[in-house]
Amino acid sequence: MNKSILNEGNIILSAASEGKFEAIERAGKLLADNGYVEPDYIEGMKKREMEVTTYIGNGIAIPHSTSQYIKHIKKSGIVVVQYPEGVDFGEGNIAYILIGIAGMNDEHLEILSSIALVCQDEDNVGKLRNADAKEEIISILTEGDE
Repeated sequence: MNKSILNEGNIILSAASEGKFEAIERAGKLLADNGYVEPDYIEGMKKREMEVTTYIGNGIAIPHSTSQYIKHIKKSGIVVVQYPEGVDFGEGNIAYILIGIAGMNDEHLEILSSIALVCQDEDNVGKLRNADAKEEIISILTEGDE
C-alpha cells in the first residue's frame, strides 16, 4: 500500500466513542479533508451502512459508499480511526477500528481484500486497537501486502 493511499495524516488515534453514524461521518470527513473524496461521498457511506452493515467482524468496520457515490471519489485513499472504547454497530458488534475506504475503479476491491487479510488475524486487530503510534497502524496494515 503506497503512501498516497495511507499515511500518518489519514489516521486518528484514541477517538472518543460515538454513535456509528458519527464515526462513519468522522472517517468520511477525514477522507474529504485529505483530498480523496468530495464531501458528498460521506452521504454514500451512511447510505451503505443503512443498507448493509460495514462491520466485518473481529472489531473492525470498513465504511465505504454505495456505488452511485463513486463519482465523488477524487483518488483512492484509506483512513483509519481507532476507538479504544469501541463504536456500537448494533447486534452486539463493537468496532474498535474503522477503516474508511475510497477506491477509484476497482482499487477499492484490492484495498478491501488486503485489509480483510490483515484483519482476519486477531493479533493484528489487537495491535491496531492498542497502537499508540500512527506508524504502528501503517506497518500493521501494510504487512498484509508483503
